[in-house]
Amino acid sequence: MESQVELDELASEPIATQSPYDVTHDVAGLKTLFVNVFLIGEPGAGNPWVLVDAGLPGYAGQIKKKAEALFGPGAKPDAIVLTHGHFDHTGALKALLKDWDVPVYAHPLELPYLTGKSSYPPPDPAIGGGFMSYSSFIFPIGPDDFGDRIKTLPTNGTIPELPGWRAIHTPGHAPGHISLFRDADRTLIAGDAFVTTNQNSAISVATQKEEVFGPPAYFTCDWQAAEKSVKTLNNLNPTSVGTGHGVSIHGLDLRLGLTRLANHFKESIPSEGRYVKQAAVTDENGIVDMPEPTSYNVARAIGWGMLAGVLLYTLWPSSSHDDDDE
Repeated sequence: MESQVELDELASEPIATQSPYDVTHDVAGLKTLFVNVFLIGEPGAGNPWVLVDAGLPGYAGQIKKKAEALFGPGAKPDAIVLTHGHFDHTGALKALLKDWDVPVYAHPLELPYLTGKSSYPPPDPAIGGGFMSYSSFIFPIGPDDFGDRIKTLPTNGTIPELPGWRAIHTPGHAPGHISLFRDADRTLIAGDAFVTTNQNSAISVATQKEEVFGPPAYFTCDWQAAEKSVKTLNNLNPTSVGTGHGVSIHGLDLRLGLTRLANHFKESIPSEGRYVKQAAVTDENGIVDMPEPTSYNVARAIGWGMLAGVLLYTLWPSSSHDDDDE
Protein backbone atom coordinates (compact mmCIF):
# COMPACT_ATOMS: atom_id res chain seq x y z
CA MET A 1 0.00 0.00 0.00
CA GLU A 2 1.44 3.37 -1.04
CA SER A 3 1.87 6.19 1.45
CA GLN A 4 0.11 9.52 0.84
CA VAL A 5 3.44 11.00 -0.26
CA GLU A 6 3.89 8.26 -2.87
CA LEU A 7 0.32 8.78 -4.12
CA ASP A 8 0.91 12.53 -4.38
CA GLU A 9 4.07 11.88 -6.40
CA LEU A 10 2.14 9.58 -8.75
CA ALA A 11 -0.52 12.22 -9.24
CA SER A 12 1.93 15.03 -10.00
CA GLU A 13 4.71 13.28 -11.90
CA PRO A 14 4.89 14.60 -15.50
CA ILE A 15 5.06 12.11 -18.34
CA ALA A 16 6.85 13.24 -21.52
CA THR A 17 4.76 11.85 -24.38
CA GLN A 18 3.61 13.12 -27.75
CA SER A 19 0.52 10.98 -28.36
CA PRO A 20 -2.08 9.32 -26.13
CA TYR A 21 -0.50 5.96 -26.97
CA ASP A 22 3.06 6.83 -25.96
CA VAL A 23 4.02 5.33 -22.61
CA THR A 24 7.29 7.17 -21.88
CA HIS A 25 9.71 9.25 -23.95
CA ASP A 26 11.38 6.04 -25.15
CA VAL A 27 8.28 3.81 -25.47
CA ALA A 28 6.24 5.10 -28.37
CA GLY A 29 2.78 3.75 -29.12
CA LEU A 30 0.98 3.49 -32.46
CA LYS A 31 -2.70 2.57 -32.85
CA THR A 32 -3.46 0.33 -35.83
CA LEU A 33 -7.23 0.80 -36.15
CA PHE A 34 -8.15 -0.73 -32.77
CA VAL A 35 -4.96 -2.39 -31.50
CA ASN A 36 -1.64 -0.87 -30.40
CA VAL A 37 1.98 -1.63 -31.17
CA PHE A 38 4.95 -0.20 -29.29
CA LEU A 39 8.42 0.88 -30.36
CA ILE A 40 10.93 0.75 -27.50
CA GLY A 41 14.13 2.74 -27.88
CA GLU A 42 15.69 6.16 -27.35
CA PRO A 43 14.60 8.29 -30.32
CA GLY A 44 17.43 9.26 -32.62
CA ALA A 45 18.78 8.27 -36.02
CA GLY A 46 20.51 4.90 -35.86
CA ASN A 47 19.57 4.14 -32.27
CA PRO A 48 18.64 0.53 -31.41
CA TRP A 49 15.00 -0.31 -30.87
CA VAL A 50 12.56 -3.20 -30.52
CA LEU A 51 9.01 -3.56 -31.85
CA VAL A 52 6.35 -5.04 -29.56
CA ASP A 53 3.52 -6.71 -31.50
CA ALA A 54 2.65 -6.14 -35.15
CA GLY A 55 -0.92 -4.89 -35.22
CA LEU A 56 -3.52 -5.53 -37.88
CA PRO A 57 -2.96 -6.54 -41.53
CA GLY A 58 -2.31 -3.60 -43.81
CA TYR A 59 -0.42 -1.51 -41.25
CA ALA A 60 3.17 -2.50 -42.07
CA GLY A 61 3.68 0.77 -43.93
CA GLN A 62 2.47 2.88 -41.02
CA ILE A 63 4.65 0.96 -38.58
CA LYS A 64 7.69 1.54 -40.79
CA LYS A 65 6.80 5.23 -41.16
CA LYS A 66 6.59 5.60 -37.38
CA ALA A 67 9.92 3.81 -36.99
CA GLU A 68 11.64 6.10 -39.48
CA ALA A 69 10.22 9.17 -37.76
CA LEU A 70 11.77 8.00 -34.50
CA PHE A 71 14.97 6.27 -35.59
CA GLY A 72 15.80 7.58 -39.04
CA PRO A 73 15.46 6.43 -42.67
CA GLY A 74 15.48 2.67 -43.17
CA ALA A 75 15.10 2.04 -39.44
CA LYS A 76 14.93 -1.67 -38.63
CA PRO A 77 14.36 -3.14 -35.16
CA ASP A 78 16.87 -5.38 -33.45
CA ALA A 79 13.99 -7.76 -32.68
CA ILE A 80 10.22 -8.11 -32.50
CA VAL A 81 8.55 -9.29 -29.29
CA LEU A 82 5.01 -10.68 -29.35
CA THR A 83 2.88 -10.38 -26.25
CA HIS A 84 0.79 -13.12 -27.89
CA GLY A 85 -0.15 -14.33 -31.34
CA HIS A 86 -3.80 -13.36 -31.84
CA PHE A 87 -4.54 -12.07 -35.33
CA ASP A 88 -4.77 -8.42 -34.28
CA HIS A 89 -1.25 -8.56 -32.78
CA THR A 90 0.46 -10.36 -35.69
CA GLY A 91 -1.47 -9.07 -38.72
CA ALA A 92 1.36 -7.05 -40.27
CA LEU A 93 4.12 -9.43 -39.20
CA LYS A 94 4.60 -11.28 -42.50
CA ALA A 95 4.78 -8.03 -44.42
CA LEU A 96 7.31 -6.58 -41.99
CA LEU A 97 9.48 -9.72 -42.11
CA LYS A 98 9.79 -9.41 -45.89
CA ASP A 99 12.04 -6.40 -45.27
CA TRP A 100 13.27 -7.06 -41.74
CA ASP A 101 15.48 -10.08 -41.11
CA VAL A 102 15.12 -10.02 -37.32
CA PRO A 103 14.20 -12.56 -34.62
CA VAL A 104 10.62 -12.68 -33.35
CA TYR A 105 10.37 -13.69 -29.68
CA ALA A 106 7.34 -15.43 -28.16
CA HIS A 107 6.63 -17.53 -25.09
CA PRO A 108 6.98 -21.31 -25.63
CA LEU A 109 3.24 -21.80 -25.07
CA GLU A 110 2.50 -19.41 -27.96
CA LEU A 111 4.78 -21.20 -30.43
CA PRO A 112 2.23 -23.77 -31.71
CA TYR A 113 0.00 -20.92 -32.93
CA LEU A 114 2.90 -19.17 -34.67
CA THR A 115 4.55 -22.19 -36.29
CA GLY A 116 1.53 -23.84 -37.92
CA LYS A 117 0.96 -26.56 -35.32
CA SER A 118 -2.38 -25.49 -33.88
CA SER A 119 -5.19 -23.00 -34.14
CA TYR A 120 -6.14 -20.94 -31.09
CA PRO A 121 -9.08 -21.86 -28.89
CA PRO A 122 -12.02 -20.30 -30.75
CA PRO A 123 -13.61 -17.09 -29.48
CA ASP A 124 -16.82 -17.06 -27.48
CA PRO A 125 -19.18 -14.47 -29.03
CA ALA A 126 -21.84 -15.14 -26.39
CA ILE A 127 -19.95 -13.21 -23.69
CA GLY A 128 -18.78 -9.64 -23.26
CA GLY A 129 -21.66 -7.96 -25.07
CA GLY A 130 -21.30 -5.32 -27.76
CA PHE A 131 -20.39 -5.37 -31.43
CA MET A 132 -16.80 -6.56 -31.00
CA SER A 133 -17.91 -9.59 -29.00
CA TYR A 134 -20.90 -10.43 -31.19
CA SER A 135 -18.79 -10.32 -34.36
CA SER A 136 -15.80 -12.22 -32.92
CA PHE A 137 -16.91 -15.51 -34.50
CA ILE A 138 -15.52 -14.22 -37.80
CA PHE A 139 -12.07 -13.41 -36.35
CA PRO A 140 -9.29 -15.70 -37.65
CA ILE A 141 -7.74 -18.15 -35.19
CA GLY A 142 -4.98 -19.63 -37.37
CA PRO A 143 -2.86 -21.59 -37.38
CA ASP A 144 -0.24 -19.18 -38.71
CA ASP A 145 3.28 -20.19 -39.64
CA PHE A 146 6.03 -17.59 -39.46
CA GLY A 147 8.74 -20.21 -39.90
CA ASP A 148 12.16 -20.07 -38.33
CA ARG A 149 11.87 -16.37 -37.55
CA ILE A 150 10.02 -17.34 -34.37
CA LYS A 151 12.38 -17.70 -31.42
CA THR A 152 11.57 -19.07 -28.00
CA LEU A 153 11.69 -16.48 -25.27
CA PRO A 154 14.53 -17.26 -22.83
CA THR A 155 13.27 -19.07 -19.75
CA ASN A 156 14.58 -16.36 -17.41
CA GLY A 157 12.45 -13.74 -19.18
CA THR A 158 15.37 -11.70 -20.48
CA ILE A 159 15.56 -10.56 -24.10
CA PRO A 160 19.09 -9.90 -25.39
CA GLU A 161 17.93 -7.04 -27.63
CA LEU A 162 15.92 -5.39 -24.84
CA PRO A 163 18.23 -4.77 -21.86
CA GLY A 164 16.60 -3.57 -18.68
CA TRP A 165 13.28 -5.24 -19.44
CA ARG A 166 11.91 -8.61 -18.40
CA ALA A 167 9.11 -10.72 -19.81
CA ILE A 168 6.50 -11.97 -17.36
CA HIS A 169 4.20 -14.88 -18.23
CA THR A 170 0.66 -13.51 -17.86
CA PRO A 171 -1.63 -16.23 -19.28
CA GLY A 172 -5.41 -16.25 -19.42
CA HIS A 173 -6.23 -14.23 -22.49
CA ALA A 174 -3.86 -16.51 -24.40
CA PRO A 175 -1.84 -19.51 -23.14
CA GLY A 176 1.57 -17.96 -23.68
CA HIS A 177 0.66 -14.32 -23.18
CA ILE A 178 3.49 -12.19 -21.77
CA SER A 179 3.82 -8.67 -20.43
CA LEU A 180 7.02 -6.60 -20.43
CA PHE A 181 8.25 -4.71 -17.38
CA ARG A 182 11.14 -2.31 -16.81
CA ASP A 183 12.05 -2.25 -13.14
CA ALA A 184 14.07 0.97 -13.33
CA ASP A 185 11.00 3.16 -13.78
CA ARG A 186 8.21 0.57 -13.42
CA THR A 187 7.05 0.92 -17.00
CA LEU A 188 4.70 -1.84 -18.15
CA ILE A 189 3.61 -3.15 -21.54
CA ALA A 190 0.61 -5.29 -20.61
CA GLY A 191 -0.57 -6.56 -23.98
CA ASP A 192 -4.11 -7.83 -23.46
CA ALA A 193 -3.62 -9.07 -19.88
CA PHE A 194 -5.71 -6.00 -19.13
CA VAL A 195 -6.66 -3.12 -21.38
CA THR A 196 -7.56 0.54 -20.99
CA THR A 197 -10.88 0.59 -22.82
CA ASN A 198 -13.82 -1.79 -22.97
CA GLN A 199 -12.67 -3.77 -26.00
CA ASN A 200 -15.93 -5.72 -26.09
CA SER A 201 -17.83 -2.56 -27.09
CA ALA A 202 -17.53 -0.89 -30.51
CA ILE A 203 -18.54 2.46 -29.00
CA SER A 204 -15.76 2.31 -26.41
CA VAL A 205 -13.31 1.20 -29.09
CA ALA A 206 -14.33 4.06 -31.38
CA THR A 207 -14.16 6.74 -28.67
CA GLN A 208 -11.21 5.15 -26.84
CA LYS A 209 -13.03 5.80 -23.58
CA GLU A 210 -10.42 5.40 -20.85
CA GLU A 211 -11.10 2.67 -18.32
CA VAL A 212 -8.90 -0.04 -16.80
CA PHE A 213 -10.72 -3.14 -17.99
CA GLY A 214 -10.15 -6.89 -17.99
CA PRO A 215 -8.88 -8.71 -21.08
CA PRO A 216 -11.12 -8.81 -24.16
CA ALA A 217 -13.70 -11.36 -23.05
CA TYR A 218 -14.42 -13.06 -26.37
CA PHE A 219 -10.85 -14.37 -26.76
CA THR A 220 -10.03 -15.11 -23.10
CA CYS A 221 -9.77 -18.89 -22.70
CA ASP A 222 -8.80 -19.19 -19.01
CA TRP A 223 -10.46 -16.77 -16.61
CA GLN A 224 -8.79 -18.02 -13.45
CA ALA A 225 -5.36 -17.55 -15.01
CA ALA A 226 -6.40 -14.12 -16.28
CA GLU A 227 -7.30 -13.05 -12.74
CA LYS A 228 -3.95 -14.23 -11.38
CA SER A 229 -2.13 -12.36 -14.16
CA VAL A 230 -3.88 -9.08 -13.36
CA LYS A 231 -2.97 -9.47 -9.69
CA THR A 232 0.65 -10.24 -10.63
CA LEU A 233 0.87 -7.04 -12.67
CA ASN A 234 -0.85 -5.00 -9.98
CA ASN A 235 1.75 -6.18 -7.45
CA LEU A 236 4.47 -4.63 -9.63
CA ASN A 237 3.04 -1.16 -8.86
CA PRO A 238 3.57 0.12 -12.42
CA THR A 239 3.78 3.87 -12.92
CA SER A 240 3.00 3.86 -16.66
CA VAL A 241 1.31 1.30 -18.90
CA GLY A 242 0.72 0.69 -22.57
CA THR A 243 -1.87 -1.95 -23.39
CA GLY A 244 -3.01 -3.72 -26.53
CA HIS A 245 -6.21 -1.69 -26.67
CA GLY A 246 -6.81 1.84 -25.41
CA VAL A 247 -4.66 4.81 -24.51
CA SER A 248 -1.67 4.72 -22.21
CA ILE A 249 -2.34 5.50 -18.55
CA HIS A 250 0.04 6.92 -15.97
CA GLY A 251 0.41 7.73 -12.31
CA LEU A 252 -2.51 7.75 -9.92
CA ASP A 253 -5.11 6.97 -12.60
CA LEU A 254 -3.26 3.74 -13.34
CA ARG A 255 -2.66 2.88 -9.70
CA LEU A 256 -6.29 3.28 -8.71
CA GLY A 257 -7.73 1.67 -11.82
CA LEU A 258 -5.50 -1.39 -11.79
CA THR A 259 -5.91 -1.94 -8.05
CA ARG A 260 -9.68 -1.72 -8.44
CA LEU A 261 -9.60 -4.27 -11.26
CA ALA A 262 -7.34 -6.64 -9.32
CA ASN A 263 -9.49 -6.45 -6.20
CA HIS A 264 -12.78 -6.88 -8.05
CA PHE A 265 -11.71 -9.01 -11.00
CA LYS A 266 -14.41 -11.60 -10.37
CA GLU A 267 -16.94 -8.96 -11.39
CA SER A 268 -15.27 -9.00 -14.82
CA ILE A 269 -15.80 -12.74 -15.27
CA PRO A 270 -18.98 -13.50 -17.21
CA SER A 271 -21.56 -15.65 -15.46
CA GLU A 272 -21.87 -17.90 -18.51
CA GLY A 273 -19.58 -18.78 -21.37
CA ARG A 274 -17.52 -21.57 -22.88
CA TYR A 275 -14.40 -20.98 -20.80
CA VAL A 276 -15.93 -19.61 -17.60
CA LYS A 277 -16.25 -22.84 -15.64
CA GLN A 278 -13.63 -24.84 -17.56
CA ALA A 279 -10.57 -23.38 -19.21
CA ALA A 280 -9.14 -24.55 -22.49
CA VAL A 281 -6.30 -26.99 -21.84
CA THR A 282 -3.20 -26.33 -23.94
CA ASP A 283 0.48 -27.21 -23.98
CA GLU A 284 3.56 -26.59 -26.12
CA ASN A 285 1.84 -28.38 -29.03
CA GLY A 286 -1.40 -26.42 -28.86
CA ILE A 287 -4.91 -27.44 -27.87
CA VAL A 288 -5.18 -30.54 -25.66
CA ASP A 289 -8.78 -30.38 -24.50
CA MET A 290 -11.67 -27.96 -24.94
CA PRO A 291 -14.89 -27.43 -23.01
CA GLU A 292 -18.07 -27.94 -24.98
CA PRO A 293 -19.14 -24.81 -26.86
CA THR A 294 -22.04 -22.80 -25.50
CA SER A 295 -24.81 -21.81 -27.85
CA TYR A 296 -24.15 -18.48 -29.47
CA ASN A 297 -26.81 -18.51 -32.21
CA VAL A 298 -28.37 -15.34 -30.80
CA ALA A 299 -24.98 -13.62 -30.55
CA ARG A 300 -24.11 -14.70 -34.08
CA ALA A 301 -27.44 -13.41 -35.40
CA ILE A 302 -26.86 -10.08 -33.66
CA GLY A 303 -23.32 -9.94 -35.05
CA TRP A 304 -24.45 -10.58 -38.62
CA GLY A 305 -27.23 -8.03 -38.16
CA MET A 306 -24.80 -5.38 -36.94
CA LEU A 307 -22.35 -6.13 -39.73
CA ALA A 308 -25.14 -5.90 -42.29
CA GLY A 309 -26.28 -2.59 -40.82
CA VAL A 310 -22.79 -1.12 -41.00
CA LEU A 311 -22.38 -2.37 -44.58
CA LEU A 312 -25.73 -0.98 -45.71
CA TYR A 313 -25.03 2.40 -44.14
CA THR A 314 -21.59 2.49 -45.74
CA LEU A 315 -22.90 1.58 -49.21
CA TRP A 316 -26.07 3.69 -49.05
CA PRO A 317 -25.91 6.70 -51.41
CA SER A 318 -24.42 9.72 -49.71
CA SER A 319 -27.42 11.80 -50.73
CA SER A 320 -29.58 9.62 -48.50
CA HIS A 321 -27.35 10.40 -45.49
CA ASP A 322 -27.62 14.09 -46.38
CA ASP A 323 -31.41 13.82 -46.48
CA ASP A 324 -31.40 12.28 -43.03
CA ASP A 325 -29.56 15.33 -41.70
CA GLU A 326 -32.07 17.84 -43.06
